[in-house]
Amino acid sequence: MQKVVNIIGAGLAGSEAAYYLAKRQIHVNLYEMRPLVKTPAHQSGNFGELVCSNSLKAKALDNACGLLKEEMRLLGSIMMEAAKVSEVPAGGALAVDRDIFSAYITNKLSNNPYINIINEEVTSLPKGITIIASGPLTSDQLTSTLEEMLGSPMLGFFDASSPIVTKESLDLDKLYYKSRYDKGDASYLNAAMNKEEYDAFFDALINAKRAPIKEIDQCYFESCLPLEEMAKRGSDTLRYGPLKPKGLAKDENDRPYAVVQLRQDDVSASLYNLVGFQTNLTYGEQRRVFGLIPGLENAEYVRYGLMHRNTFVKAPVVLNKTLELKNYPGIFLAGQLSGVEGYVESAASGILAAINAERKLNDLPLTVAPIHTMLGTLIHYISEADPKTFAPMNANFGIMYGANKKNRPETITRSLDAIMKWQEALHG
Repeated sequence: MQKVVNIIGAGLAGSEAAYYLAKRQIHVNLYEMRPLVKTPAHQSGNFGELVCSNSLKAKALDNACGLLKEEMRLLGSIMMEAAKVSEVPAGGALAVDRDIFSAYITNKLSNNPYINIINEEVTSLPKGITIIASGPLTSDQLTSTLEEMLGSPMLGFFDASSPIVTKESLDLDKLYYKSRYDKGDASYLNAAMNKEEYDAFFDALINAKRAPIKEIDQCYFESCLPLEEMAKRGSDTLRYGPLKPKGLAKDENDRPYAVVQLRQDDVSASLYNLVGFQTNLTYGEQRRVFGLIPGLENAEYVRYGLMHRNTFVKAPVVLNKTLELKNYPGIFLAGQLSGVEGYVESAASGILAAINAERKLNDLPLTVAPIHTMLGTLIHYISEADPKTFAPMNANFGIMYGANKKNRPETITRSLDAIMKWQEALHG
């Protein structure tokens, strides 16, 4: 009989898993409910669609996410292939044209003879080895199925998307190009505010009307707070966060009080994303309040900021370091559902899930990503954290054993060496 792995969800994690297995000549049933069943956040039915931002974070290896991306590249990541052909200027960050990015992934998977794409909503798990990579917007029915299996409710938090505006609608006489501290290319548009302008913006923001949220869902993830929620913590909170003016002075005589950055969102540089402006304000209030930012008075929005529910499991209770469910051999979790946070982290977990799905298929012992790698550290964290206080985790050097600023070069070298040796051991 033909050996097959089922994958539920064609987001970044599911796409990585499918791509890895197909390259190993393993047949895949890839289930994706979009575009037949829509989600509150996705705009298309493409695979690997980026929803919240077009940024895949820093490029540099001395950044935790930069190191994780390099580990993924060494493991044959489709996300890194897609990013290479869709990259747009973003200083020291890796940002992409999201349409080109997702189209590349969709085309690669759709035309692979080992991948059978099934456009339908999965409400109960198919038979056989399965990777569940249904993402933070897992459907209610599948969530109920998982809750019943795991014997405890999912955890949930709200994630948010920043608004996107057209460049032609901006008043470029009031904006200037600059990257913070002039690192990388000057690819960000900057809107500087003096104290009077900032105070007016701040006052409007904290008093603006928000879209309704159910009381039970008012539990925000700390690293992705809505702008207005941050503002409630004090008038200077934004000035030390997304509106931080340091390193963004227009010239040596300029001392802005606060600065809003806009990041290029597509290859043609016709769209710009308001960096850090995730929000739950109503659409009308977004136009009014953000219109107080110099240069954005008449901004045209192609996407407003929005909030959507994210779902993830209590990983320390239900998940092994192999990403296999403890009580369900042959069932693996990947992506944000598994308890990692972020595009890159989600994609990376898909590769590990695929590695172990293949090994399960061939009756081989499952493997754990090396602890001295960023991938291994991340998976170790989510599977070993305190269940009482568990929250999704990004890649960061703070959770990597023995890592500090002084030994960063050695940490990077050790990590990449470990990934290459692990890959050689896996494929012999």
